[in-house]
Amino acid sequence: MSDPLELRGELREVLERVAAEAAAYTDSLPGSAVQAPGSADALAAWDPVLPEEGDSALEALTELIDLIPHATRSSGPRYFHFVTGGTTPAALGADWLASALDQNGFAWASSPLATRAELVATSWLRDLFELPSEFTGALVTGATMANFTCLLAARSWWAAEHGAGADTGGLAGLPRPLILSSGYVHPSAVQAVGMLGLGRENVRRLSRDGVGRLDLYALAGELEAAAGPAIVIANAGEVNAGDFDPIADMAELARTHGAWLHVDGAFGLFARVAPATRSLTEGVELADSVTCDAHKWLNVPYDCGFAFVRDAARLGGLSIGAPYLPSPDDPEPNLGHLTPENSRRARGLAVWATLRAYGRAGHREMVERHLRLARRLGERVDCEPELERLADVNLNIVCFRARPEGVAEADLNEVNARLGKALLADGRVFAGSTTYGGKVALRPAIVNWQTTEGDVDLLIDVVLELVAARR
Repeated sequence: MSDPLELRGELREVLERVAAEAAAYTDSLPGSAVQAPGSADALAAWDPVLPEEGDSALEALTELIDLIPHATRSSGPRYFHFVTGGTTPAALGADWLASALDQNGFAWASSPLATRAELVATSWLRDLFELPSEFTGALVTGATMANFTCLLAARSWWAAEHGAGADTGGLAGLPRPLILSSGYVHPSAVQAVGMLGLGRENVRRLSRDGVGRLDLYALAGELEAAAGPAIVIANAGEVNAGDFDPIADMAELARTHGAWLHVDGAFGLFARVAPATRSLTEGVELADSVTCDAHKWLNVPYDCGFAFVRDAARLGGLSIGAPYLPSPDDPEPNLGHLTPENSRRARGLAVWATLRAYGRAGHREMVERHLRLARRLGERVDCEPELERLADVNLNIVCFRARPEGVAEADLNEVNARLGKALLADGRVFAGSTTYGGKVALRPAIVNWQTTEGDVDLLIDVVLELVAARR
């Protein structure tokens, strides 16, 4: 590696080149296909060997810049796959600053700036979602790690109810935990249960129909018959159709029976900021823990999520001790003791910046606009004789399938599976496929701040074109 002074000499040129290329890329997003044809093959063929002697930062970056045409435009307005948000201008700028400043947000001693920005950002998020003041929030990589963090707190409570300390003595000798949810429970929550040693097989899905809606009577019966403490997982925003568990009813049952209530609100928690959908989230304020993704509807860069826990003392198992590390008992805030990650990017900068730039009203208006676009998409589906909507449009996801004339019901799953692959291969728009109530379907989700009516109309136009081409 060259002398530090020589490296510093190329730093400004590198930043200017990257800024110019990034500006060109973001300018191109509204009119670009989501995936250029041939990109997968081009990237599969890119297999460089590790050089013995490097060229320079500009040479390396030029090679990456040459690959930009093959990047998936997941930050653009026509990407409706995986409930992926874009990046607002304020969030993007702050994220660049986070990279340049390179702060470790583990402790006040490592970065007062990162710590304070995260404290303010999580306080604002608590405000935005109208959560009780006793909730403590922390930023993590996404809803998966947020679920892990919250369910670790639930595990600590559950073990304490049995007179044990799961974080110190482990789970040996304790009974099998009772973990109850609907069929809407997300795989990341089940994954977290497994990672925490609680056993994925101990998650009971109480469904009253083929799509996974909660059987509330079964939940009441399970809690009534429980011999010990239970953990209940409520789902705010199901991934196939955007449906919600009856959170308020679940909260009442959890309180009656002394259970821990965790709400997984990866994207559905944002329903709480719009008057038209706020009722879907009634009861969230009664939960013991709540999770959400910021890189979804908040539109900050990957990766970012947040976890809220009513009793932060339950996160004590995440604290680590070493002579050179700050103590959990220090008067300064050390947020690393609240999350599993000791090396913590300053994610609070981007979260703070987008909330500061657009405020409560700006984010409410964005959610409301997306709700209108989802209804428009559902209406377009309903107007097309060869398309069939499979669920109500409660939020921002429209679940539908193709039903071409003359195709038997028994063949529709195969037809729609081929349609989903063709849509991604076409690349003009992206929407993921799923199985909903046994039916293969598309499930476009609208969360990007740039998405317009023209983008959702193009999705339907492309789907109809592909259906006609394969008729």
